Amino acid sequence: MALLELDNVRRSFGGLVAVDGVSFSVRPGQIKAIIGPNGAGKTTLFNLISGVLKPDSGRIWFKSGRIGGRRPYQIANAGLSRTFQTPSLFLRMSVLQNVMVGRHRLSAWEFAGCGLRLPAQSREERAIRQAALSRLEFVGLARLADVPAGALAFGQRRLVELARALATEPELLLLDEPASGLNSKEREDLAALISRTREQGVTILLIEHDMSLVMDISEDILVLDHGLAIAEGPPTVVQNDPKVIAVYLGTG
Repeated sequence: MALLELDNVRRSFGGLVAVDGVSFSVRPGQIKAIIGPNGAGKTTLFNLISGVLKPDSGRIWFKSGRIGGRRPYQIANAGLSRTFQTPSLFLRMSVLQNVMVGRHRLSAWEFAGCGLRLPAQSREERAIRQAALSRLEFVGLARLADVPAGALAFGQRRLVELARALATEPELLLLDEPASGLNSKEREDLAALISRTREQGVTILLIEHDMSLVMDISEDILVLDHGLAIAEGPPTVVQNDPKVIAVYLGTG
């Protein structure tokens, strides 16, 4: 049974069709990649899945519940989290505080309870802090917990965003170009971290331009071109597909 399923999803912006009748599914425990040239519709597809955009038509299911058109916080509460092409952090807050934000959906206390600082709320705050710290340990940044996020290098900011996404305890994690801007050593470490994340029971759907990373860690690949799904299957099949070769290398 699919964890995520899209059926004939379409989204246009004026006369530009960004996603054109795309259908695919993601199985529980899978690492699946979406690839394609710039402008293929990959990030638009992520925005539709995560609720940033609403589809013009078609259906999106997550855990057998329809999420197409729902608000991002509702989709996050269902167990889906994501990162972005450019890390979006609170730069004046500490690294640990940024990750603690990811625990918000799991908090039981509202504004009034937090203001009164009741004993149970204080216990929950300590639990949130410890859970956030464990995510930083997982990505290897616990030593920087008290450092302002704005003082971090680009690759470290990506890891903080990943830790924050994991702090939501997602069942499905969307990674939007996680290797962008990383050096070769950082990309190797990222590949290992993504594999370890899957071992923790998190299903992963990623957009990525680094083909070596995609081929190394993905079990299944969906290829988009001008909003259309032109190929889908295991890496060895996709990389030898004539349509995919034509898109990346040209028909000449």
